Amino acid sequence: MKKSLNEIQPVILSGGSGTRLWPLSREQYPKQLLELTGGETMLQATASRLNGLDYPGGVASPTVVCNEEHRFITAQQLHAIGQVKANIILEPCGRNTAPALTLAALSCAAGGSDPILLVMPADHVIPDVAAFQRTILRGAERANAGAMVTFGIVPVRPETGYGYIKTGNVCGEKVFEIAGFVEKPSAAVAETYCASGQYLWNSGLFMMKASVWLKAIGHFQSRMLQDCSSALDKGQRDRDFRRVSQAEFTACPADSIDYAVMEKLSGAPGLGIAGNVIPMTTGWSDVGAWDALWALVPKDGNGNAVQGDVCLVDASDNLIFAQSRLVACVGMQGMVVVETPDAVLVSSREATQNVRHIVAQLKSSQRNEVSAHRKVHRPWGYYDSVDAGDLFQVKRIVVNPGASLSLQLHHHRAEHWVVVKGLAKVTRGDETLMLAENQSTYIPMETRHRLENPGETPLEIIEIQSGGYLGEDDIVRFEDNYGRN
Repeated sequence: MKKSLNEIQPVILSGGSGTRLWPLSREQYPKQLLELTGGETMLQATASRLNGLDYPGGVASPTVVCNEEHRFITAQQLHAIGQVKANIILEPCGRNTAPALTLAALSCAAGGSDPILLVMPADHVIPDVAAFQRTILRGAERANAGAMVTFGIVPVRPETGYGYIKTGNVCGEKVFEIAGFVEKPSAAVAETYCASGQYLWNSGLFMMKASVWLKAIGHFQSRMLQDCSSALDKGQRDRDFRRVSQAEFTACPADSIDYAVMEKLSGAPGLGIAGNVIPMTTGWSDVGAWDALWALVPKDGNGNAVQGDVCLVDASDNLIFAQSRLVACVGMQGMVVVETPDAVLVSSREATQNVRHIVAQLKSSQRNEVSAHRKVHRPWGYYDSVDAGDLFQVKRIVVNPGASLSLQLHHHRAEHWVVVKGLAKVTRGDETLMLAENQSTYIPMETRHRLENPGETPLEIIEIQSGGYLGEDDIVRFEDNYGRN
């Protein structure tokens, strides 16, 4: 009798910060939310990677685990590619990948179902999707039989920036037992790994039944399972999101999938869970730093990868990103230049792994450039801080059709709004105003107000703030369509 096939449940882990891709990647808008290699963001490309997969057991809508700070832009990006049924679980803080997967497994197993979890980090690039899907089908067969599967990338060069998996005995077509995990090696050791043919790059991709993961994490990390279960039980639904209890989840031990479970399977034969690794030849990168992105994107005849308004003279093998102005480079080889409206990074390609030290230095100085861009996304649209000085700030605000800001007031600032494009509905105290292009209004301090877009096209206004304190925390909300306090 043929064994029934469990449904594949994609689980996308989207909690990373991507500090080595600063200044494009920032705490409030990390690399998985960026378009780096094509027309989709890394999150969108990950969610689309199983489209058209011919699997008889079926493929569910994805479950995404992300930081609660990224919830609205995550939902917007998934909706933009038609993933309107995605289950989004919000982490109040980062506890590494094992608790994130445990939350997803508990959520997906609710009601007695037992899907095959396909665990995918949201910040990977996999060019050959067809080969990826073929490999996933092989993994699903092993996972359906009760194994815990990881996927190892066949090395194309000696690489010191990745961990490795040593393959053991053959246990199926292109399937191996896991003989061991190895930390990032020296260059000499990496060369011996590649030459041996026994080692694969550790991709961070996994596949197993929800019940198998919960059994393993309960055996090796019972406290983690208990805390994650309690965090879900004491959490709540919030619009499209599943919030977990902050107190319980913050107390949960932090650990990776590898350390918490995968590396311990071979030492627990009584558990009855086999650890398998399947080689993957799809092209792959975790885009860990700017030099990795340079290797991925198209280049001109001199090896330059450029994006934006860039002028080059006597330049070769460079990566140049220009977001807001002309960037001109003369006599440069093997460099990285990344320009954004509020920060510019200049580095040799070989040193880009050390960008994280710049981020740490900025963070210790409490610089805002670590956390936010000048353009800040909100659930209703976005604002761009155009200019600021003593006692004033100027913003360009864009409100999506049908969206509205919260009903709010400010204790320390007044605001002057000028409509540039679209139609604005303004609540100001007890008044309701309709403003068209080139019309304006004034919002005094301590006045309740709200900005809405009743039209079918984006509303754009220029906001001029004046007052003794202009911080974003000077907002008292009375009503909000997005559940913000």
